[in-house]
Formats: sequence, C-alpha cells, structure tokens
Amino acid sequence: MVAGVPMMNGCRALEGYTADTDATIVTRILDAGGTISGKSTNENLCFSGSSFTTGKGPVLNPHDPTRSAGGSSSGSAVLVATGEVDMAIGGDQGGSIRLPAAWSGIVGLKPTFGLVPYTGAMGLDGSIDHLGPMAKTVQDCALLLEVIAGYDNGLDPRQPTNIAVPEYSKEIQVDRLDGIKVGLLKEGFGFPESDPRVDEAVRNAVRKLESVGAEVVDVSIPLHYESGSIWSAVGFTGSSNIILDGAGFGSGYNGFYPTSLITTAGMAFRSQTNDFDPSIKASIMLGDYMQSHYYGKYYAKAQNLRRLLRDAYDQTFDKCDVIAMPTIPFLPTKLPKDGCSIKDYLGLLATVNLNTKCADATLHPSISLNAGFLNNLPVGIQLTAGMFQETVLLKVAHVIEKQIIASNGPTC
Repeated sequence: MVAGVPMMNGCRALEGYTADTDATIVTRILDAGGTISGKSTNENLCFSGSSFTTGKGPVLNPHDPTRSAGGSSSGSAVLVATGEVDMAIGGDQGGSIRLPAAWSGIVGLKPTFGLVPYTGAMGLDGSIDHLGPMAKTVQDCALLLEVIAGYDNGLDPRQPTNIAVPEYSKEIQVDRLDGIKVGLLKEGFGFPESDPRVDEAVRNAVRKLESVGAEVVDVSIPLHYESGSIWSAVGFTGSSNIILDGAGFGSGYNGFYPTSLITTAGMAFRSQTNDFDPSIKASIMLGDYMQSHYYGKYYAKAQNLRRLLRDAYDQTFDKCDVIAMPTIPFLPTKLPKDGCSIKDYLGLLATVNLNTKCADATLHPSISLNAGFLNNLPVGIQLTAGMFQETVLLKVAHVIEKQIIASNGPTC
C-alpha cells in the first residue's frame, strides 16, 4: 500500500482501489531518503511463478520479449533489469522474489520470515508471506534490506521483538570467504525438467569460490523433494481461505488490519471472480476442496511437516554455512500463445518453483543472483542460509557476483 496511489495486486477485481495509508516498508524507504517512482505490476494476486497472469497483460523478459520474466514480482524485476529504477520491492510466498530475479538477471532476496514487516501488504497465507529487496547488485539489495528490516512495534505479530538489523551493506564488503563452507545440494539438481547446462553453470559458479578461500562440499536433504507437496497443502488451502473468506487479510492475528482495502477486496472477491486468472481459479478450487472435504487435515499435516523440513535444513547448516542450487533449473520459457488451452496454460506454471518453495516452507533466508548466461538468457543461482543469517548469505552472494562479473562481464 502507498497512500494516494492506486493498487490492484495484479487483479482487475481490485482495479480502482486507492490506498489510504503507507505500508511500513514504504514509510521506511521514504524516511531514508528514497523516492517511490511508481507501482510495478505483479502476477494475478501474486499466485504465479511466470509473468503472463497479471490483469494488465504479460510482462516480457528483458533479454527476450517472447519469454517469461518470472513471477510473481515480475514487474519489479524487469524495472530493475532495464534500469528504470535502482531498487524494487517483491513479495515471496513460493519464490516470487527469486524467480523473476533469476529469469531477469538481477538479485532478489527473500529474508528470514519476520525480519521485514509485512504490515500493509496483501498476502496468500500469513505463515509464508515475505517481503524483500530486489536490485541489480547484491550491494544495493543489502542497502535496501537495511532500510526495510526491523521490528514494527507489534503491527506485524509474526516478528520477534528483538530483531537486530546489522549494517549489511558494510559487513558484506569482503574479497575472500576463508572459513565459509558452501554446500551444493544434491536434491536441487538433476530434476527431470532440469537443463543440464543450467546445473553445470551453477556448479561452476560455486566452484569458483574455492579460489577465494571457501570450502565447497556436497550435501543432501532428501526431504527437499517433498517441499513442493508440503508447501502446496499450505499455500493452496491458506490462500483459498484468505481469498474466499478473509478479504485478502484473514483474521486471528493481533496486528494492523487495513480496513478500506479489506472492504474493497471482500466485495470484489465475491462479485468479480471472473476477473481471476485461471491459475487463481484452479488454486482456489483445489484449496477449497481440501478444506471442505478433509476439514483442513492436510493443511495441518503440512504445517507439522514444515518443522521436519526446517529441522533437516538446520542440521545441514551444521555442516555448511550456505546451501547452493539453481534458482530455476531451466531457462526462461516461452510465453503462452493466443488460444492456448487452459491445460497448457497451467502447465507453464507447474515446475518453475521446484527449488524456491522450500525456503518459504522452512522460513530460511534465500537469495537469487545471476550465474551467467546461456543462449543470451540469464541463469539464476539460489543460496539459502540459516535463520537470520542474512549477513553471511549476502557476503557469499557478493563474492560470487564479483567472480561472475570478473569472468563474464556485467550480469544485466
């Protein structure tokens, strides 16, 4: 929400609503001297990892306009990649900061859950909603994170009260990674959908860190393969409840409720459902089916399994500081053609977040940055670290960025 500025969350059902207050992160950016240049488009209610579901039409990949730019924070990524803005804000529930960062060739960080307040932003489920910075460089990402992170005086009840916000932009200024271990996650590579060239590009980018003091090790988290299923039970059921009954914000938390947006969204989501993209309709039907036929059993089971998945990652962080894998294990896909069937349309959305959903389920910080180009299309490398370990995450990303730029030239 930006006071006095229209917003529609990528969906024509909300078109015409103008926010009457600023989201907390907007206030913090303005107070720090930043200029809000405008609102970027995003995918329909943020429920797409590609860039063709927004109510304003497809967002085109800045490197090939026939291909997807990734989503759901598609507009933010492209505005940064094309230089129209220096920095942008993205939302991430299943990868929606990191996916467009990967396919647009920029940097996008999903912080630790709760580090950045979600106050004044629309979400999908309160247990997986994240906001984070997007920029052309790791340094700019770190600087924006410094500004927007921190406790919000109880307005976002998911935040711990003792959040410390380091000077990330200063602390990441290193040339070497002596003492840092980077793990290559076995289960993050070699999917049936994977492009072997993407896998190799990411491995090569990580291996370069050995020349600057890092130790590269192989790690395995078998439960990573189940992260998509765990996330889906939470994401589909939770978002269905939020959209159908919660007017975009839900209930049951002791925090800030934007009443004007809730009123508008509540009426719009009941009366203008045909303005929902087919991806939203399919998700709502699946979530509602799980809720009405199984009484929330699978939502509850998935929430319980998230703890096991988080524990598995935490145990791996005893062996390494950062876990690396491809952000998206294949190159940007073609945008759907006119007349594309709904089956084929939804199929283009099915596998893009094979590796990104996991960090939303476990709540760990995760960043995507450019690992080079294949056929003039960007390849993203994803790094994930322990809870509130953004400093080490950004430090490793910063050194990778320097290594890639030194060998391949600028990433955008």
